[in-house]
Amino acid sequence: MSPGFDVEPVRWEGTLHLLDQRLLPDREAWVMCRGVSDAVEAIGDLTVRGAPAIGVAAAYAMVLAVPDSGGDLGSAMTSVRDGGEALKAARPTAVNLAWAVDRQLEVASAVQAESAPGIERLRDALLESARSIHESEVAACRRIGSIGADLVPDGASVLTHCNAGALATGGYGSALGIVRGAVEAGKQVHVWVDETRPVLQGARLTAWELTRAGIPNTLIADVAAASVIARGDVDVVIVGADRIAANGDVANKIGTYGVALAASAHSVPFVVAAPVSTVDMACPSGDAIVIEERDPGEVLSIHGQRIAPRGQVAANWAFDVTPHRLVTAIITEAGVARAPYPESFRYLAGGT
Repeated sequence: MSPGFDVEPVRWEGTLHLLDQRLLPDREAWVMCRGVSDAVEAIGDLTVRGAPAIGVAAAYAMVLAVPDSGGDLGSAMTSVRDGGEALKAARPTAVNLAWAVDRQLEVASAVQAESAPGIERLRDALLESARSIHESEVAACRRIGSIGADLVPDGASVLTHCNAGALATGGYGSALGIVRGAVEAGKQVHVWVDETRPVLQGARLTAWELTRAGIPNTLIADVAAASVIARGDVDVVIVGADRIAANGDVANKIGTYGVALAASAHSVPFVVAAPVSTVDMACPSGDAIVIEERDPGEVLSIHGQRIAPRGQVAANWAFDVTPHRLVTAIITEAGVARAPYPESFRYLAGGT
């Protein structure tokens, strides 16, 4: 199997280690997080990014919130809760982050309710839960890849935006997981890779993953995507998601909405790939999704090199919302959701 299939962004080796995605593709280096504040900084500055990956990282970071020694369980619980709030605030749009933190807080509360709880017991329980979240996320992406592969014809050209590969998840990929699933099924696939300004996750990360995996790909400027679709060179668009509202509206990296409009105009399927943990049934529509605004310097510069005039004003919304009417299907590990999405999500969750 190609070495590209072994990429993983998050490791636990006595503490939390994160592959520094800011340095890719030029250099592979790891950042060690010794405390929650290190993890909050790493999530905020995009050392680790991608909704599922930052959820996994946050789950492990909650272990770091437990004091090493001394103190009582009550103060340890306060530390864990405070750490959870700091982590949630690091990137508000990605629902997997809050989901993982809340899962860990539930574990911590269960330990506190035990007859003879202790700090070591709390730490062990949180670490066991974090590992379970990590393993489940990877398994979910593999299942998404297997299910979604059926939607990719042999010989297809896929267009994707941003990075929803192994680097953005627990180590397999959601949107790129579907591409991988198709390749593993013996299909020939070519990928059009949007560069994804302003941080260039497509150019730096998606192209790197695909090339390592030996999957043919072509990098294009974001402004070329609509033209490539219009020429008939795209069979399906597949993207990831940072939050999916109950009505099927999808928050993803800025620029996704424009790709969806072009796909709709030319009758090209627009498919979203994400684990169930990315579906926020408490969020009624995309109007309720908080869109993160990042440092305008990311727009004004590329890798530290200024590209705009001094004093130039810039805006930097990290995400946009694609309305559910433009979404052909949402692939989760539980199955394929289609409109009407509220009913479809309830069915996949085992409801009526």
